[in-house]
Amino acid sequence: MVNAFYQVVRRELLIAFRRQADVLNPLWFFIIVIALFPLSIGPEPNLLARIAPGVIWVAALLSALLSLERLFRDDFSDGSLEQMMLMPSPLSVLVLAKIIAHWLLTGLPLLIISPLLAVLLSLDWPTFKVIVLTLLLGTPTLSFLGAIGVGLTVGLRKGGVLLSLLILPLYIPVLIFATSAIDAGSLGMAYNGQLALLAAMLMGSATLTPFAVSAALRVSVN
Repeated sequence: MVNAFYQVVRRELLIAFRRQADVLNPLWFFIIVIALFPLSIGPEPNLLARIAPGVIWVAALLSALLSLERLFRDDFSDGSLEQMMLMPSPLSVLVLAKIIAHWLLTGLPLLIISPLLAVLLSLDWPTFKVIVLTLLLGTPTLSFLGAIGVGLTVGLRKGGVLLSLLILPLYIPVLIFATSAIDAGSLGMAYNGQLALLAAMLMGSATLTPFAVSAALRVSVN
């Protein structure tokens, strides 16, 4: 199972590097959204710091939606998904590998460019630290929860709108607690509770999502 997990992650990364636009488009979208707010409302530091939590997490949520649709769609189109179901390794392990590869290609770049956020939105160090922590805990959860919607809609020709309708309600708790933690951190208040809830959602989604997605894929393929 370990070898199958590694091979799936390696395959996804190789495919992504051959289709760099699929990786870069969500990242550019995130940067553009963040950059447009200071241009539209002005460079006043206090105002930028006040709206920063909502801006960052709405941009992260939308950029995650942009990259989700192809999570299983290409495998469904070329028959690879059926071959994965016939492999001796459990389908849930392969699904977990694909979700982790998706986060490495979409969530990890957001963490890497996070210092740019501090410059564009005039953030101080305590606020920036909380933003990095919420992105570290929240973006994997977005990938796990989004995979459920992708598994349910993978067999549909135009499932993008339905995918958004299915996933957005699941994303709202992550958005609420992440922005609440950033607000608390910017005010010098304790934010351990919000981070604990984000970590609990991550652990719960990482544990249950592979099995839920596996069942959804079997229904969609059959």
